[in-house]
Amino acid sequence: MTDRPRLGRNVMALAAVSFLTDVSSEMIYPLLPVFLTTVLGANASFIGAIEGAAETTAALLKLASGWWSDRVRKRKPLVFWGYAIASTMRPLVAIATSAVQVLLIRVADRVGKGIRNAPRDALIAESVDPSIRGRAFGFHRAADHAGGVVGPLIAFAVLSYHVAELRTVFWLAAIPGVLSVLVVAFAVRDIPRTATVKSAAPDLSQPLSARFWRVLAVIFVFTLGNSTDAFLLLRASQLGVPVALAPILWAALHVVKSASSTPGGALSDRIGRRPTLVMGWVLYAAVYLGFARATSAWHAWALFAVYGVFFGLTEGSERALIADLVALERRGTAFGWYNLAIGLGALPASLLFGYVWDHAGPATAFLMGASLALAAAIGLVVATSGQQQRLPGRS
Repeated sequence: MTDRPRLGRNVMALAAVSFLTDVSSEMIYPLLPVFLTTVLGANASFIGAIEGAAETTAALLKLASGWWSDRVRKRKPLVFWGYAIASTMRPLVAIATSAVQVLLIRVADRVGKGIRNAPRDALIAESVDPSIRGRAFGFHRAADHAGGVVGPLIAFAVLSYHVAELRTVFWLAAIPGVLSVLVVAFAVRDIPRTATVKSAAPDLSQPLSARFWRVLAVIFVFTLGNSTDAFLLLRASQLGVPVALAPILWAALHVVKSASSTPGGALSDRIGRRPTLVMGWVLYAAVYLGFARATSAWHAWALFAVYGVFFGLTEGSERALIADLVALERRGTAFGWYNLAIGLGALPASLLFGYVWDHAGPATAFLMGASLALAAAIGLVVATSGQQQRLPGRS
């Protein structure tokens, strides 16, 4: 009887890094809209411009950094500098005196994210046995979401008990950020490449497989129906959830995300990526249908809990599927395209959802999101039909 493959040093270290980074970022960003509007005098449109510029910058850099990590055959340097840039820039919000300065800081923070994400995901895929890729990505996402619970609670406690003012909370966020960079520096290791891989010179113009592009197109369709979760919070408010309880509702969502991510990723190792993703996307459609029909506050609480399970089923499974579809020497590039597709789809998804909400009502908007999720689920079955899924154990 063989021992069960372990997640290993890199996965554990990168999970710790994501946990600490999310603690740092979530101490700041839930407070950022209030800081921008009440302290710096920014309006809602400018806040939207900040987020749009930041995420677009990150999306474009994810492709470039993933390709470069393939080219130089090293992941760790890009992962290190990505986290270092973000952790250095993020707390500088504490000294900002204008909304434009926050914009520049936020973009610089996302530059760090853009640099690190694709090489990090490729490194996770390379650090474990292929039979547990789903579990590895799920575990990483679980740690990330756990940070999303702890960060806001720390900020809430500090502010509620008058331990410090808003700007001081931003400075305190530097502590977990620095710790995350130290973990990357001393605990993460690059995976040595084989002589066969070293003999190749990856090129961005070298085509990825047709199956990869079909799957990526389906993921993009789903992304068009996956608008910002701010709309879910707005819907919860309409259903009677008090504004004061919104942070608790948000933290509860992250608790479910964290608890379900490792089992969800492991499920994809056992039954396959496609059925796990289809289940997740169908569940997403059911949640959005529920939000369209909901009539009371308890409906919102229940739907948020189920919504967290959707993340558990899909986030690790999607990343594992991308790793399955490409050769090792092209994984950085593949994860770059994957992150770019999601990043570029997020803005039109939210704009479209908001437009439908304003002109046809929230129920119609949520029905549209549910329809796109179901279309993506059907599209994934079609895109991968007639082809054997890559079996666990193949690299």
